[in-house]
Amino acid sequence: MRRSLMGIARVGLATVGLATGIAGMADAQPSYPCAETNGNLPNPYVQVPNWASPPRPFMPVNAVAADANNNLWLADRCETDDCVPVMQLGPDGKTLKNFGAGLFIEPHQVAVDNDGNVWIADAGVKDAKGYQVTKFSSDGRVLLKLGKPGQGERQSGLDIFDSPTGVAVASNGNVYISEGHGEARPNNSRIMVFTKDGQFIKTFATMGNGDGQLRSPHAIAFDSQDRLYVADRGNSRIVVFDRDGKFLAAWKQFGRPSGVAVDKNDMIYVIDSQSSNNQGAGNYNPGCARGIRVGSVKDGKVMYFIPPPVPADPKWQPPIGIAVDGNGTIYAASDDQMDIKKYVKK
Repeated sequence: MRRSLMGIARVGLATVGLATGIAGMADAQPSYPCAETNGNLPNPYVQVPNWASPPRPFMPVNAVAADANNNLWLADRCETDDCVPVMQLGPDGKTLKNFGAGLFIEPHQVAVDNDGNVWIADAGVKDAKGYQVTKFSSDGRVLLKLGKPGQGERQSGLDIFDSPTGVAVASNGNVYISEGHGEARPNNSRIMVFTKDGQFIKTFATMGNGDGQLRSPHAIAFDSQDRLYVADRGNSRIVVFDRDGKFLAAWKQFGRPSGVAVDKNDMIYVIDSQSSNNQGAGNYNPGCARGIRVGSVKDGKVMYFIPPPVPADPKWQPPIGIAVDGNGTIYAASDDQMDIKKYVKK
């Protein structure tokens, strides 16, 4: 098995423990077990077969993001020396850009900022390379690198990353990076904040399962109000912070999240690739089906469920990375299956 594994009222935001939704949102929805949504939610999406024409077959991939022109950016995990990992595909699946040879070990999440620059978090490390976040211009020029190459594991310095898993850009251009991959060892499990020019601003969250804590965050995304949604996979929940790092809510209804995306209408898309009913498993999350859950950040309610396609090998997990474009088209990226699934509304 492959693996490298609100409208908003003008009152303030408040929370009441892990079971609350975001106060001030219309019909605020508290956290509830995702088992309550299994089997009784509609699926208004259909999968589009054979949609992509990449320059080569996809390799293990979970880092995907859509830009303002509905193009898909992705960075896969090269398994050959001649592989060029970063691609930009048009809505028709044709390749527009391809660059980044030799720069990454395990590209884990992609983000596109308001200027069209592309940010890529590299969660892997090998031969004194990796564990960095790289900023590219849209034509592939390296503009900035954050972190020290190959350094960071079990370290908590402010200029290094302990396996950076996610990257997202706020409306003011500040860059947020989640770090701490894997649950087999203690890790930083925090969010780091930098200016668009790479100046450190702050860090928030610590490892744990309490309010405002995280356990191996796997991906992050912003909504239109600059609330940050964290795929807190180790705790089987979505954790919500404001832009300053204040804890707002924790939602269990979206399953055990590997990927998260929020569209321009503040619909949230969460992909669960791991939930298991095996009580002895580290990914034990009883009653939660694997797949994509779609809801609204206005109330936290899950509205739709997209079951994953059946893989060629039953040992392969479903897609783990997710992106959505301005038309509501969903892209689900799979490392095990080395493919990107495309879904559109029926």
